[in-house]
Amino acid sequence: MQKETASIKKMSVFALTWPIFIETLLRTMLGNVDTFMLSTYSDDAVGAVGVVSQISYILIMLYNVVSSGTLVLISQYLGAKKKKEASVVAVTSIAGSLIFGLFVGLAVFLFRSQILTFLNLPPELMGYAMTFLGIVGGFSFTQALIATLSAIIRSYGNTRITMYISVGMNILNIIGNSIFLYGLLGAPKMGVTGVAIATVISQAVGVVAMLIVMLTGLNQKFSFRDLVPLPWEILRDILKIGLPSAGEGIAYEASQLTITRIITVLGKVALTTRVYTLNIMYFVMVFSVAVGQGTQIVVGHLVGAGDNEKAYKTCIKSLRYAVVVAIILAGIVSFFSEQLLGIFTDDRAIIEMGSKLLLIAVILEPGRVFNIVIINSLRAAGDARFPVIMGIISMWGIGVLLSYFLGVACGLGLIGVWIAFASDEWFRGIAMLLRWRSRVWYKMALVKNQNIEMPA
Repeated sequence: MQKETASIKKMSVFALTWPIFIETLLRTMLGNVDTFMLSTYSDDAVGAVGVVSQISYILIMLYNVVSSGTLVLISQYLGAKKKKEASVVAVTSIAGSLIFGLFVGLAVFLFRSQILTFLNLPPELMGYAMTFLGIVGGFSFTQALIATLSAIIRSYGNTRITMYISVGMNILNIIGNSIFLYGLLGAPKMGVTGVAIATVISQAVGVVAMLIVMLTGLNQKFSFRDLVPLPWEILRDILKIGLPSAGEGIAYEASQLTITRIITVLGKVALTTRVYTLNIMYFVMVFSVAVGQGTQIVVGHLVGAGDNEKAYKTCIKSLRYAVVVAIILAGIVSFFSEQLLGIFTDDRAIIEMGSKLLLIAVILEPGRVFNIVIINSLRAAGDARFPVIMGIISMWGIGVLLSYFLGVACGLGLIGVWIAFASDEWFRGIAMLLRWRSRVWYKMALVKNQNIEMPA
């Protein structure tokens, strides 16, 4: 045990987290930069792209079928000192994500009108949304590949490399937006179309850069010949973690889409306020996401090596740290809410309502931390089904129903919706903590390194 976990003990959650934090922040900024730059073009365009972003998040959740299973499985194999098996997982996941991404992208492009109609999008926003979803959604296989390649690189503990690539993607996206949106360098002013094109180009460049890093910078030999014959057992294990993990994410995003449809009843101002407020809240949430993913990598390695008790303590320590920081960050954002919202709009109705929502976020965000950190740890240990079951019960039974009841039936508007968000996050968060403390996951590792006994 001591020998096998020696390299893992050198890995700290903080060392893995801060590059993931910056990378995730920059990826979030890809959408926020689009929103900010479009705000100088048209508020209607912002509202349309904000709704499309919800669809993009669902696509990312779909692509997590492969990437989340990949990260867990490679981490456990590396923890168990099975490097060859880890490399086979990597090439298998790349092939799977490419095929899946092409299929999903084609489906989104062909049925984008039906998707947007279902969301009850106001007619004045439909044209912008159709254009943006057709381009970004149609080429979303680049997002699938980025998610999988990033998971592979992170599994080997190289979180800084993907951070640097994200920096480059953001710089390229800003340059592309400037050229196509404002007509720099003699280019035509293409509006929403230009912003979508810039997004796709930056993502494609990111795919190429990550693929080069994987093949040359991980001190590991990868061969796509391992795909012949197709390693069905490896694919099964990827899906064993990936399908439930993606199911939980899809259930969340589907509930958010349903809530978005509820918000459309409240009017265009409410819809736009929601977009601006969530863009700001993502900057708070991104820290929790980074801690959760950093913890997942360490827990996966430890579980693969058979050190379950250390994995347990690592998650609890990360959780305490992340809750404190999330409260501080949410408090800062709430204090400067008017200035932050003023970056996007000068509409006083939007700023005043958004400030109230960001105040509620001080209570909401700590609950979200419980979900993000513990769910990632449960997945790393092989316990992926429980979060899905609890997620569906809470997201729809509390999040959606309470949003309609408080927001529409009781007339509280967006404030009622945000109270519903907080209730959902805290209910699920407490359920996840109880699951982790039960230690049921002790015998769920996909990679069996040795026999583990449950504590008395």
